[in-house]
Amino acid sequence: MSPFDSTIDLSRTRDRDQRTDGFLDNYVGHRAKIGVIIPSTNISVEYDCQQIIPRGVVWNFARFFIEHPNLSDDKNFVQFLELLRGTVPDAVRDVLTCKPDHMMMGMSAETFWGGVEGNDGFVDHIQQLCGDIGLTTGANAVISAIEAYQSVGHGIKNIAVLGPYQPIGDKNVRKFFEESGFNVKHVAGLKADNATDAIALTPEFGGQGVMDVVKQIDGDDVDAIIQVGTNLSTANIFPTLEKWLEKPAISINTACCWHALRACGVNDQLDGKGRLFEEF
Repeated sequence: MSPFDSTIDLSRTRDRDQRTDGFLDNYVGHRAKIGVIIPSTNISVEYDCQQIIPRGVVWNFARFFIEHPNLSDDKNFVQFLELLRGTVPDAVRDVLTCKPDHMMMGMSAETFWGGVEGNDGFVDHIQQLCGDIGLTTGANAVISAIEAYQSVGHGIKNIAVLGPYQPIGDKNVRKFFEESGFNVKHVAGLKADNATDAIALTPEFGGQGVMDVVKQIDGDDVDAIIQVGTNLSTANIFPTLEKWLEKPAISINTACCWHALRACGVNDQLDGKGRLFEEF
């Protein structure tokens, strides 16, 4: 079943057909209210969401506290994940009070952790917290985006991935995509030192920009470029890269926004945000 087949339970929100003198009221969020859960250190998700605001749609953010922002090595990366698991439920609780139609997780490391089984467990856990409303996660949104491209004839089998993670994070990203049926040709882990600066493209790539990293991982044997890590914002550059490379280039924040909107029945097409929003 498509993730977009479900309909919104109107009893959970205001009347979407409310009219005054025959005209549909254009009040805030009358088409969709989407609750977004993000780490307290994240500075990119809100920025990317606020560039994608169809008429009648609102993004409602809640932050969960990051006690341990140190990501300097595998051990610290694991501790970062372990501690945030205790604060996510409070953020879900808080944003549910605005009665969102749909929930979106503005974090991605946890959604890839443990491969497909790990993502399924994470989804089940969050779904228990937020009830029966729809849920978008980074991992699921990217898979849905790939399937959208495949539906119009793109034979996406071999992929290259870039993100801000340490090697242990890259290992779990590779595991998820390989278990999902893809050949992972490259994973460019940028080894961000801390959660706040995860947008910085530094360590082994010497401060090079996104385009330089993509050049390193792309090739004739790569069908699509995937970017993970929600605090690494590529929403503005990936539409250009997609045209330059003449192959799908999927930014995780863009994929999450697209997935959440389509799940809410908001099918507006937008220019300048890549083929996902222009075509699907």
